[in-house]
Amino acid sequence: MSGNIDVMGFWSNQRVIVTGGAGFLGSFVVDGLRARGCPHIVVPRSQQCDLRDRNAIARLFADARPTLVFHLAATVGGIGANRAHPGRFFYENAIMGIELIEQARRLQVPKLVVAGTICAYPKFTPVPFREEELWNGYPEETNAPYGIAKKALLVQCQAYRQEFGLNAIYLLPVNLYGPRDNFDPQSSHVIPALIRKCVAARTRADAFVECWGAGGATREFLYVADCAEGILLAAERYNKPDPVNLGSGNEIAVKDLTALIARLTHFRGEIRWDPSKPDGQPRRCLDTRKAEKEFGFRSSTSLEDGLRTTIAWYEKQLPGGT
Repeated sequence: MSGNIDVMGFWSNQRVIVTGGAGFLGSFVVDGLRARGCPHIVVPRSQQCDLRDRNAIARLFADARPTLVFHLAATVGGIGANRAHPGRFFYENAIMGIELIEQARRLQVPKLVVAGTICAYPKFTPVPFREEELWNGYPEETNAPYGIAKKALLVQCQAYRQEFGLNAIYLLPVNLYGPRDNFDPQSSHVIPALIRKCVAARTRADAFVECWGAGGATREFLYVADCAEGILLAAERYNKPDPVNLGSGNEIAVKDLTALIARLTHFRGEIRWDPSKPDGQPRRCLDTRKAEKEFGFRSSTSLEDGLRTTIAWYEKQLPGGT
């Protein structure tokens, strides 16, 4: 599909379901849909629609009659949460996707967009991660159950396209961050965890903060609003079975990220590392060329700008924040 797509025309008659639409990434996708003029957006909430239950999904689809479904709902967390709940993370992520894709097939939904995860890549994938490397090894152990559960959905999407003609596309977002992120100390990912830790230490005038691992592992981060834009561009323009990375293409060591967050939060104390705690996957950095080639996506928010916005949002949520 060309870059000259009539965006408003594409969305004007769509009836869209966004699973996870009240969550972090999903809320930005919903914002993007509204900005594009999409008139019918359904965001199922877990209290009314348990996505582990095929009958609940069937009722959702029967009521909404979707022409396009974004499956963004997931049970997620950082290294600690993945280590504590590997069974739950495997089961819930697998069953939600399997049942939703099956119901999309049964009701002949015209298009399905499924979000995978960077955790699906093998532990020692050559950097930058190319989509063709996805099956060349086992994922990093601490989040393998989650990564494999999500990767199974790629197989299902491709199998259903082959046998049933289901137009299901599969995207691989890198680590996300931004306003509305999860700052819960039990389940947050690295950026919100570090922001929370540094802001609290600054407020208390602590002499140091302690961080997991040795700090040498690298990560790539994508600002959440940029990711939402990539997902919407893929919905408009991409209709192939091959998975596509969504990222910024920029790699940073966790130690350097921590120093940057400390500077931006004005924490001036010492950063201490605990090498008895796991670092996770040694390196993460995506090859992002396919997304740009296939549907014109390139991230536009620098890490420092995105962190400034995220920190400002978080501090406004604190007691006394303005």
